[in-house]
Formats: sequence, C-alpha cells, structure tokens
Amino acid sequence: MSKILIIAEHVNGQRQPAVYHCVMAAKQLGDDIKVLAVEANVTAENAAAYIAKLANGYTHILAPANTFGKNILPRLSGLLDAPMLSDITEIHDAATFSRPIYAGNAFTKVKIKSKQVLLTIRPTAFEADKTEPEVEKIQITEDLGLSKFVKLEAHTSDRPDLTTADIVISGGRGLQSKENFAMLERIADKLNAAVGASRAAVDAGFVPNDYQVGQTGKIVAPKLYIAVGISGAIQHLAGMKDSKTIVAINKDPDAPIFEIADYSLVADLFKVLPELEEKL
Repeated sequence: MSKILIIAEHVNGQRQPAVYHCVMAAKQLGDDIKVLAVEANVTAENAAAYIAKLANGYTHILAPANTFGKNILPRLSGLLDAPMLSDITEIHDAATFSRPIYAGNAFTKVKIKSKQVLLTIRPTAFEADKTEPEVEKIQITEDLGLSKFVKLEAHTSDRPDLTTADIVISGGRGLQSKENFAMLERIADKLNAAVGASRAAVDAGFVPNDYQVGQTGKIVAPKLYIAVGISGAIQHLAGMKDSKTIVAINKDPDAPIFEIADYSLVADLFKVLPELEEKL
C-alpha cells in the first residue's frame, strides 16, 4: 500500500505551480497523499533534516524536478539511506519508473527494490491536477549552520510563468545583446507569452538566469515554442523538445534546432522580428 509525501515549494507564502504536477504523478501511485510546504528561504540542509524526522512510513517522497527539489531530495536520500530517482517522466507502477538519460536522447526504465523511494517529478511530463491539495505548512526553526540564506533574487514580470506558459519565445546568442532582447519581449507581450533564453544568452548577460531553458535550466513544454537565434545545442533541446509545436528562426541552415522544428525559417532575425511584430 503506497503512502506518499509531496514536498511543495512556497515563495513568500505562495504555492508554486509545480506541486499540482506532483499531485497528478502521486495519484498514479495511490490515494494516501500528504503535502508539506517548505518556504524557499529555508536552506536545503535544514529542510532535509526536518523532513527526515517525518519520513518514516512513507513509501514514496516526491518533489518537483526543479532547483528546489534537486536541492532537498538528494540530501534527504542520504539521511534516509533510501534510493532516489531524478526527473521522472512516467510511472509504470509503484516500483517502476522512466526517466531521461543522455540529455533526453534516450529513456531508461528503472525498477526499485526498496520499501522507500524518493522521486523528483518532471512537471512537464504530467498534467496539472485541478484539485486544491490539502497542504501542511511547516515551520523549520532548527539551524544546522551548514549554509545561510542571504536573500532571494527573482525576476518579476507580468508575463506568464516560463514553466507553465502556453507560448514561449526564447532567444539565443544570435540576438547579440541585452538591448536586442527587447524585440522578443515586445512580441511576447503581443502573444501573451513567456520569454526564455539559451544558456549562451544567459552566460553572456543578455537576460537573468531564471530565463534559461535547458538541461541546466527550466524544462518547458508549451503549446508553441519559438526559438530565435538559438542554434540548438543538445542541452537546450533537452529542455524544450517536448513542446507541442516548435518554430525556429536562424540564419544558419545547418543549425541543429531545425532537426526538431515543426516550422523552420532560415533568415536574419533582425529582419524577421520587426516584420513579425508589425503583423501581430
């Protein structure tokens, strides 16, 4: 009989959307589900130590496969001496799961022989549950002194959240500057879309880190993904290739992004984007 614990992230008291995808995944394991809310300003070491004391009796402990979940669950796995699987995309039964390997180019099916297993769930692989789960907010006061929360720096925007938006328009190194990203942002506003970026664009300082889509950034699967000036490194493709429709704009006809695009336009983005904005 499965008994499931979900670790949910709260930011300034606000529940983050990834928990609803975790709930949907949990319902494939059983109906005995409990959700614990952890504030983002609690360090992973303190959170893992606290949760470890509550974990006895749970067969499955779930968290989203984002920075929050990836921070806490490996530490919790060590404290509980229980196996952990990351980035789960499919649940076959209570002991068998699928997850991507080789930057999403292949999937492995894993069977766990343990009474307790920890799983990080890829939100884009599961629909969001429509019900409001009952959440227990916990207060973690014990400080192990291993790390210290200084401040939370998060980019605020009126646009949809990158991980849940129906439309995402992302820019890469081809945009050449921070100022040129304004072209994408104006189009995003017309489409009610979120703005994303490749790691190269983030590393170049064109946009903040929380714009990054890819293996080391955010995993997205919108209805429409528009890639502008992005060559299509395997790490970026791993974060967006599950999008329902992919449009790629790049002046290099051999760019890898065209291999997975549904619609491809070989053209100079500095000519295409103003025309697209005008027509929209």
